[in-house]
Amino acid sequence: MVNFLLVGFGAALGAMLRYGISVLVKSKWKTNFPSATFFINITGSFLLGFLVSSTIGPVWHLFLGTGFMGGYTTFSTFKVESMELKWKANYRVLFSYLGCTYVFGLIAAFLGMMLGV
Repeated sequence: MVNFLLVGFGAALGAMLRYGISVLVKSKWKTNFPSATFFINITGSFLLGFLVSSTIGPVWHLFLGTGFMGGYTTFSTFKVESMELKWKANYRVLFSYLGCTYVFGLIAAFLGMMLGV
């Protein structure tokens, strides 16, 4: 039961931070590029990479990795925003978004893993 609470509390905190960052980024930068989700997912890739390679205990992995990072990052929003760009026929932004998210996400995860060791 404690593990479920750790994951749930971590997820709630991660989701609140994601929402706050999303509101802030969208208020500062008006663009067709989904900057908020991009920023969240790239920083999330870095942080999760760092956590995976760190020596923190299993309780912290549940709270931070599964819970917090699960609530913070947003694969579903990434896909919905991609489909919205397709429906608007904004292919330049769509392919930039897809390419940048995958490439920079992998780089960020790699760097996080290297720093977490």
